Amino acid sequence: MSIIERDKKYVANTYARFPVEIVSGEGSYLYSPDGKKYIDMGSGIGVTAFGFNDEQWKSAVVSQINKVQHTSNLYYTEPCARLAELLCEKTGMKKVFFANSGAEANECAIKVARKYAADKKGNEYSTIVTLKNSFHGRTLTTLAATGQDKFHELFQPLTSGFVHATANDIDSVKSAVKENKVCAIMIECVQGEGGVIALDKEFVLGVKKICDEQDILLVIDEVQTGNGRTGKLYAYMNYGVEPDVVTTAKGLGGGLPIGACLMNAKTENVLGFGDHGSTYGGNPVCAAGAVSVIERLTDEFLAEVNEKSQYVFNTLSGKKGIESVSGMGLMVGIKTTRPAKDVVAECIDKGVLCLTAKDKVRLLPALNIPMEVLKDAIEVIIDAASK
Repeated sequence: MSIIERDKKYVANTYARFPVEIVSGEGSYLYSPDGKKYIDMGSGIGVTAFGFNDEQWKSAVVSQINKVQHTSNLYYTEPCARLAELLCEKTGMKKVFFANSGAEANECAIKVARKYAADKKGNEYSTIVTLKNSFHGRTLTTLAATGQDKFHELFQPLTSGFVHATANDIDSVKSAVKENKVCAIMIECVQGEGGVIALDKEFVLGVKKICDEQDILLVIDEVQTGNGRTGKLYAYMNYGVEPDVVTTAKGLGGGLPIGACLMNAKTENVLGFGDHGSTYGGNPVCAAGAVSVIERLTDEFLAEVNEKSQYVFNTLSGKKGIESVSGMGLMVGIKTTRPAKDVVAECIDKGVLCLTAKDKVRLLPALNIPMEVLKDAIEVIIDAASK
């Protein structure tokens, strides 16, 4: 059997995979068994922040593998402590809980929010307001947090305690807070799976004001938007707000599974011994890879991300077959006249791997993609959209 045939026979049928087999990668290029070269504009859905076969990332990971691959959280390891230090220093947050994924990081944030409110106001203050069109994960609880009905239909009953307000409608948020005993409002500054839609700054500032006035936690989900993706270390930094809890994953590990829940001075001591835990969270190999990523997200590097972003938005906007371009940084949604899946299929034929988000073509290239490679990919995408 071929790899594709074997996969179809033995792997659960949960993914509509593209008909592409990958055997190796270098930088922003991926290669199939027959030697065909693809420009990767998806980075594993925002994961491989520095591309493939990155020497600095590999060196950090391999060096740690040669020391100890796992210890559990009964003991201390240097990569875990160093990563937490970096994240706190770069954000002003005070404590970090490490998990294995974005969904797990969001689960931790939900626990923090409910315990914070229970301790201060009572157990009945347990409702979390999220936004319609949001996406927060695939566990039963983070599905309940997700504001898209299509994700809810097959898995009832979901975890209770979530209500969904309308994005960019502050009156909708105010109503949800007024009608429920709310412990937190959780938002994505750019709704990735919802179509790569950036929230209005005025709306985000309004949500923060509500939280401050009523002692409600502001939780910002940076699973996809974080770690340099939007041209800042975290997307909320583009909005001038300071959240109480931040969750992140994807690009944090550079290709290894790790998630993080960051807590500020208000929330740093909410969780005590035994309140939460994870066998693999903060695994030293994953943490070493993440340290390699975070250390390189300097202001100078992020300025280059913004330059590439400006090129992408300016070049795509107004082209034949392109109705609109949305997003922020190197998180881009393209509304095309042709169905997005047809544009993506043609791009694959021409050696460019893109993603979709709802009815849009979605781009999440490596943050360090060379400009000449980025230009080649954008030319292919423009051509495919114009048909």
